[in-house]
Amino acid sequence: NPFNPSTLIRYQRPEETNVTVSIYDLMGRKVRTLVYGERQLAGYRQVMWNATNDLGQSVSAGMYIYMIQAGEFRHTKKMVLLK
Repeated sequence: NPFNPSTLIRYQRPEETNVTVSIYDLMGRKVRTLVYGERQLAGYRQVMWNATNDLGQSVSAGMYIYMIQAGEFRHTKKMVLLK
């Protein structure tokens, strides 16, 4: 799923829970936190990442991993930023 300059991350929660969505580089360093411990109701959600880090600086092209954590649930997926 190559993207440039932004991507939409979609997910669904079957029940109300605290959710965190984070972006990591391939070295495992956290690049950006999009959602942090937010209490969310059940249903479909989406969050946009505009290829910037937590300081608002553009990140370099390459492969990144996003992780969605909700209670005991964890899901990770790769994504490719092209510039």
